[in-house]
Amino acid sequence: MEQLIAYILQYGNLNNQETELIVSKATEISLKKDELFSEAGKVPHQVGFILEGVMRGYYYDHTGEEITRCFISENNLVVDYLNFESAVASTEYLQACTNCRLMVFSKKNWDSLSELVEGWDNIRNKMVQVCMYQKSRKAPVISKDGTTRYLEFIENYPSLINRVPLGYIASYIGVTQQSLSRIRKNIH
Repeated sequence: MEQLIAYILQYGNLNNQETELIVSKATEISLKKDELFSEAGKVPHQVGFILEGVMRGYYYDHTGEEITRCFISENNLVVDYLNFESAVASTEYLQACTNCRLMVFSKKNWDSLSELVEGWDNIRNKMVQVCMYQKSRKAPVISKDGTTRYLEFIENYPSLINRVPLGYIASYIGVTQQSLSRIRKNIH
């Protein structure tokens, strides 16, 4: 709970009563590794805040290859927000890379906070902007070689190297898992 409150308070001021109300609208859930938080072809129906664990956003390209677009770790929102807000089916998946604990808001509870908490819309908008920026693909530029892209990944996500499967990292930086193994062998 404290993690969620600290996160929200980065984006605006709330009193204890308001933070308690916000927390009361959330439910704690657990996802096992590989479980989906939201999936392509379905309307996203919840906003999550990651207490523990790592999630990833991925999709399938036109050839059917799985492409990891982003990683989201503790103390961040996880949601396909545009599709959540407009109640449109998603085109990608949000999946637990590790076992995860989340605080989750249903669409109804998330929306109700606008009427119940003064200043919530402003706070929510700032949180969503950060969430959408993090979810937008920040993968290394494909014109760079695989080693450079891997080193950039390590720089951007130092805590994820030993937490997520190498196949996801390879997908994210745009190389095969075999190439990633060679790159790692040459670096270490």
